[in-house]
Amino acid sequence: MQSKKERVKVGRERLQRIIEMCKAVEERGLDPFLVDVDEIIRVVREFFPDWEQPEDLCLDAEAINRLASVIKLQSEWVKHRSTSLYTDPFLLEEKIKNLDKEAIVDAFLGAWHPIVELEQISLYSLKEALLYWENLPPLKDRWKEFPPLEEAGGVASREELLRLKILRDKAFTEELENFWSELKRLVAERGENGKIRYWDFVGAETYEETVYRAFLTSFLVTYGYATLEVHPLEEEIFIKPFERQQRRTAKKQMVSLPIAITREEWEKWRRSVKAQ
Repeated sequence: MQSKKERVKVGRERLQRIIEMCKAVEERGLDPFLVDVDEIIRVVREFFPDWEQPEDLCLDAEAINRLASVIKLQSEWVKHRSTSLYTDPFLLEEKIKNLDKEAIVDAFLGAWHPIVELEQISLYSLKEALLYWENLPPLKDRWKEFPPLEEAGGVASREELLRLKILRDKAFTEELENFWSELKRLVAERGENGKIRYWDFVGAETYEETVYRAFLTSFLVTYGYATLEVHPLEEEIFIKPFERQQRRTAKKQMVSLPIAITREEWEKWRRSVKAQ
C-alpha cells in the first residue's frame, strides 16, 4: 500500500512531466496532437484530492494552464487544415504516387509556362529558304534596277581648298615654327623660369582663334617643340618651349593630356585678363 507521502511525491513528478511536455510542444512547434489531452486530465483529477500545500495547488494550476495552451494550438491547427487552399502534403504525395505517367504529363503541361524560347531552323524553314533562292532573279538582272549615279569629276583649285580650309595660305611646318618662335618670345617677355601659363599663351581675342592656337600648341608638344608642365594641386598648366626641336625616341612612352577649351573657360580667362 502506497503511503500518503509517497503518493504526493509521485503526483508532483507526474504533473512536472506534463508541464515540461506541454511547454516543449508550445515552444518548439511540435505537433500538438502528440499530447493526449484525456490522459492528462485523468492524471490531474487522480492526484487533485491529495494536494494540501499551496505549492502543490500552484503546480496543478500550471499543468492545467499549459494543457489549455496545447488545446489552443490543436484548435488553430484544425482551423488551418480546414481552409480550402490547404492540401495535406501526405495526401498530395499519395495522390501523385497513384497517378499514371500520362496523367502526370498532362498536369505538368497544364501548369507549364515557359519563359525562355529556343529558336532553331527546321525542315519547313529550310524548304522556304530554298524556294526563295530558286525564285530569286540573277544578280545582273537585279542590278539593272539601280542605274549607276552620274558623278561629275573635276580638279579643285588651291583657292578653293583654301576656302574650304583644307589648305592654309602658309605651309603648316612654316606656320608651326612661327608659332614656336612666338612662344619663345612670350616666355622671354612674360614668362617665368622659362615657361608661361597655358591659357596666357593660347588665349586670344576671339574664342575661335583660341581654339586654333590650342590646336597648334598640341602639335608643338607632339613634334617636340615644347613640353607641358601640369601642377594638379594648383590646377595650373604651363607650356615650356625647347631651344631646339626634341626628337622622340621609340623607348620613351608618349602620354596624352586632354585639355578642354570650352567657351566658359575662355570667358573666365578673358575676365581675368581685363581685371589685370
